[in-house]
Amino acid sequence: MSTVRIACLFGAIIVASVNIVFSQTADEIIQKHVAAIGGEANWKKIQSIKKVCTRNSRGNELPVIITVLQGKGYKYETTVSGMTSYSIITDKEGWFYNPSRGQQKPDVMTEESVKQAQSVLDIQGPLIGYKEKGKKITYLGKDDVEGTECFKLKVLYPTGREETYFIDAADYSLVRIVAKTKANGREQTQATTYGSYEKLPEGITIPMSSDNGGGSVNVKSVVINGTIDENTFKIQN
Repeated sequence: MSTVRIACLFGAIIVASVNIVFSQTADEIIQKHVAAIGGEANWKKIQSIKKVCTRNSRGNELPVIITVLQGKGYKYETTVSGMTSYSIITDKEGWFYNPSRGQQKPDVMTEESVKQAQSVLDIQGPLIGYKEKGKKITYLGKDDVEGTECFKLKVLYPTGREETYFIDAADYSLVRIVAKTKANGREQTQATTYGSYEKLPEGITIPMSSDNGGGSVNVKSVVINGTIDENTFKIQN
């Protein structure tokens, strides 16, 4: 065998070995992260969640309610100057309505926007049971997030949506998600930072604060597996 062929073969073996190590490392990180937030068994019991929050916007505290019914519906609503705005996502459709900007009726989201937003219907998040959900996850090494050393994981959805998860290397909590999405044919990037984790009576641990650059959202109360009317996810005429 020629020296060139031997070198190429040796190089291929190294690349394959590195990929295997990265794959194993990704699985190990995910397992420790899932354990840190309460374990897969506890999360799979969660079929609905309703969070009452406040959002800090330009020095004002605005009320926010986030309601999710696993796999079926998501609603984000907030009230500004007595007018309630909302975004609704279901497994098939989506709407957004903001009367403070002069909207007279809800606008229908594009098919692509609804497709890209399907991740909000998964209360468990993409890391729990990711293989069964068709997600592909790649370990990208470590990175620093505002002074916190983090493991960096790229999550690719079957829809083409791409997210990068930053997992705290010390306690395996989620620090930040950077999401890439497409809207109207244009790629957009949004970073959301999480903190103030709290363990709930149901055994799961969730972040009580988040910030996507539009003002921090702080959770005031949470109801797990409460009764949620599916009409919540229909447009209000």
